[in-house]
Amino acid sequence: MPDWQKSSFSGGGDGNECIELARDETSLLLRESDDPDHILTLTPNALSALISHATHPDVTRK
Repeated sequence: MPDWQKSSFSGGGDGNECIELARDETSLLLRESDDPDHILTLTPNALSALISHATHPDVTRK
């Protein structure tokens, strides 16, 4: 079972408004705390690209 970690900056009183990260032997795992059954499996490079894209000022947010 993965050891899920979340940021101390996560919002919400119930702790269900955050992204959680874990790792297994070969990859990084990413999930939303309010939907823990849906897990993305990423390489470190793919996670870096995702973070880069999400924090880029030209990304349109809804």
